[in-house]
Amino acid sequence: MGGPRRRLEVPIGAVTLLLGFAGPVRISGLEGPGHTGPVRPPVSLVSVLSGLGTTPVLGEHEGRLAGIEVLLSPWAAFTLFGTALHELADLTLDPDALGVRPGPGRWDSVAELADALGVLPSWPDRFALLDDAFTRWSAAGPPSSARTVRAWGELVRSRGAAPVAHLADEVGWSVRQLENRFREQIGIGPKAASRVLRLQRARRMLAAGRTQAETAALCGFYDQAHLSGEFRAMTGCTPRQFAAARGASPAAWSGPPSADRVDGEPTSLVLPAGPSARSALFSKTGGRR
Repeated sequence: MGGPRRRLEVPIGAVTLLLGFAGPVRISGLEGPGHTGPVRPPVSLVSVLSGLGTTPVLGEHEGRLAGIEVLLSPWAAFTLFGTALHELADLTLDPDALGVRPGPGRWDSVAELADALGVLPSWPDRFALLDDAFTRWSAAGPPSSARTVRAWGELVRSRGAAPVAHLADEVGWSVRQLENRFREQIGIGPKAASRVLRLQRARRMLAAGRTQAETAALCGFYDQAHLSGEFRAMTGCTPRQFAAARGASPAAWSGPPSADRVDGEPTSLVLPAGPSARSALFSKTGGRR
């Protein structure tokens, strides 16, 4: 890659595992207008595990970064890492801090697995090894509840619109039971998960050219003000600022343009370099300097 890179990453409905082979990434919370929750302390990691959450983060590297990023359904991450996922909510950490053994009998740590992937000569070889690792790893972990998987699937299918009481009825649990299982095997409660999935849909619709009024109505927000408030809370900027930053000329960024983390999903902003990058990016005009 080129020079140092800074990216703003917004919440998505997946647990993220980066298996790094070269260069650390520095991850920190977002401060300033629009962010109202606690700020994540900065960490510098080669391999990274990020749980579900409702807050944005900044990722930075010095121009050299290589690895495989895997997006996991939350319930699958519960099985792989064998820990209650509420302990990972809105957190970013070294996956080896959890003490898991991916592919028992072959790798004693996630770092060993990442190193094994890094020395292979081709991407097909890496993906084949990763398939083997996940097969062994998931077989050794605690199974997720079929009812949790079903409730999560319904929430994803409805794009965050399914009421919590409806989800509980669908799987035969009380609302309290559903909330407890979501915290354990998804990481955040069903209401918070609905917020993340609704905003994912809203970002897609805005990127496709829908107006804020249309988007708010179709995605289940009370009005445009509600949409804008949720947008600022989970991305650090307004819908207009986010759209303006996404549409800025890639030639002006530090380094080459970067793909989003999910196909067809506006999940990231590549930020200009420098200590005042964020304030310049999210100016009142929504443009860049």
